[in-house]
Amino acid sequence: MMDLENMPERALAFVQAGQKAVIATVIETWGSAPRQVGAQMVVSGTGEMAGSVSGGCVEGAVVLAAMEALETGQARLMEFGVTDDEAFAVGLACGGRIRILVAPVGGAMPVDLLAELVAARAARRQVALVVDLAGAAHRLVEAAAYPERFVMDRSGVSEDGRSFIHIHNPPLRLCVVGAVHIAQALVPMARIAGHDVTVIDPRPAFGSAARFGDVALVDDWPDEALAALGLDARTAVVTLTHDPKLDDPAIMAALNSDVYYLGCLGSTRTHAKRVARLTAAGFSQAEIGRIHAPVGLDIGARGPGEIAVSVLAQITQRLRRG
Repeated sequence: MMDLENMPERALAFVQAGQKAVIATVIETWGSAPRQVGAQMVVSGTGEMAGSVSGGCVEGAVVLAAMEALETGQARLMEFGVTDDEAFAVGLACGGRIRILVAPVGGAMPVDLLAELVAARAARRQVALVVDLAGAAHRLVEAAAYPERFVMDRSGVSEDGRSFIHIHNPPLRLCVVGAVHIAQALVPMARIAGHDVTVIDPRPAFGSAARFGDVALVDDWPDEALAALGLDARTAVVTLTHDPKLDDPAIMAALNSDVYYLGCLGSTRTHAKRVARLTAAGFSQAEIGRIHAPVGLDIGARGPGEIAVSVLAQITQRLRRG
């Protein structure tokens, strides 16, 4: 998930500090535009900037428009790079085009609505900010209104061109149970792919900073750790210990939640024993069927690194294709 670089939070902080603020959002791109749809920049009433809408190409023009918007209270749509000459003039040397919505907080973007958005993001609620492009009225809607957009993290202009739908998904999370060799390979890959990663292992010799660097390490029992973290539809869980005493409590916690992916290391024979234990514990065939085991896509992986590749690929497949 693109975390929007915490721009809603930055804008609200400016307002709560007694300043004015404007939020600029990329709503459409064509060609080689440097930032994707949904990228944001916040400008304070004193001209302080945070974030980016073009990687530096058009920020100066956007700041001027933001200052004007603070005076009028009205939103403004801006477009850059209609022709290659114009693109070069504003810094889009590759000829890309971008369309940007500039909305003052307290004007087109009500302060209470911004606060509601920030609260939803803090609570890991999936919400979309929908903007009427004709009048720039803003409103929040739940994920059920745009299921495909939320699955793909795809903000954009509606098919009829009347509104901009800004997807605010919680950051992706990956909880890895078992600080083993595969975890050491999987963790950096998952972080590069945009996941907030937590490694859970009550065995101090395994879950150490020397083995995992600055990744979040939790030494509680797996089910207790997962309960404390909170499991939701933007969370994946992978169990890697081979030890039922550690894996099974985590698996049961995940099956009782809305996690979008649950993968468990072990052979087909090992999984058959796991299924028997879960069945005895009262889980249905449909619930147990949510488990991806043996974990990872069948790509003939050998060794921790290749297994980690297969696991992350399967996580991504499940996230994007359902």
